[in-house]
Amino acid sequence: MLRSIPRSDQRRWGEVYVRGLLAVRGKKTMRALAHGVGSGAEQSLNQFISKSPWDADQVRGDLARLLIARAQPRAWVVQPLVITKVGRHTVGVERQWVPRIGRVVNCQQAMSVWLAGEDGSCPVDWQLALPESWTSQEDLRRRAAIPTEVGSCPPEQCAVDAVSKMTREWGLRGRPVVMDGREAAPQTVCAELAGRQIPFVVRIDPSSIAPMPPESRTGRTGRSGIGPGDRAGGRAGAAGLLTALHKERIPVEWFDHTERTMRATSVGAVPVVLHGGSTVQQGQPEGLDLVLLAAWADSGRSSPSEFWLTNLAQSPLGGVYRTAMLSRRVERDLAEVSDGLGIRDFEGRSYRGWHHHMTMVSLAHAVTVLSSSRAQAPPGAAEGGSLVPSGEPRVGAA
Repeated sequence: MLRSIPRSDQRRWGEVYVRGLLAVRGKKTMRALAHGVGSGAEQSLNQFISKSPWDADQVRGDLARLLIARAQPRAWVVQPLVITKVGRHTVGVERQWVPRIGRVVNCQQAMSVWLAGEDGSCPVDWQLALPESWTSQEDLRRRAAIPTEVGSCPPEQCAVDAVSKMTREWGLRGRPVVMDGREAAPQTVCAELAGRQIPFVVRIDPSSIAPMPPESRTGRTGRSGIGPGDRAGGRAGAAGLLTALHKERIPVEWFDHTERTMRATSVGAVPVVLHGGSTVQQGQPEGLDLVLLAAWADSGRSSPSEFWLTNLAQSPLGGVYRTAMLSRRVERDLAEVSDGLGIRDFEGRSYRGWHHHMTMVSLAHAVTVLSSSRAQAPPGAAEGGSLVPSGEPRVGAA
């Protein structure tokens, strides 16, 4: 996976760094990683991570292609990462409100894209969401060596750009993107993914499901929200959508990776129209035809516990929901594998160094996942096939 790095000495230090991430217990400092290698190793590792000009994107692309051949992932899962810090010198650190935590935290915020399947998952791309304070102040840009083309980017936009790059620049065949959009505007996220012809399953907040007057389907009202589609058009607003979802629900069996057990959940789906999203391609219609999924994960509640928007209208309903639940596989692997490999331990100040460190963590994670995988496809195997068994009802038929 280091073959794209041109110099042999850099490749050697890259291997040392990955081996250190796998072997060292506790915090992955440069000194700890260099321990036992020999005199000057700490300085050489720091040079390799923070200053050497090797292209992290090329290494990540090679890693993604290896994982596709060996593990045949079913989805690309977007996973946010909040990295709390004590000081303010690490690139991208700022005191900021983090909805996932529910308070102001001194931290970095990043978005990662994971290739995920039932047997495992691995991060292949990383985007650091830089606050405007870091991109607007020349002294901070210079101190962290932030490239001139890099600007401030909201986390959800970083995620959209990352998956778009994987298809456009890395040449990967797109798989459904699973993303939690509850902290963003679902109209913007879904419209951008659809505009780039990327399949997706995006979790949304129930408050996004707002009543929409019939004329909004033509885009004349200027309002944003989720309105009933063709099959639910006779029922007004959010209450009508919930009634339709309840009527269409079916039991879906899926494996809960966080609890390590099989579960059965009632899931319903109805076509909807999404309004108010930004468009990527000129001429794209304002109303975006999608499918709304609702899941009753809590049997004691009469209302759904989860809502998802998807453009996989022709895919089996149970398969789409099982694909969405691969997000739990990623949460488990982040906690059980990546956290122990130093995913939050980089203390350098440079933008390049942060990306290099995260790339090495991805390689160490891949070593762990592939060496413990129960089912490895031979090198060169095609990417995974259909999402789910063909006998299930199609989402668009709900």
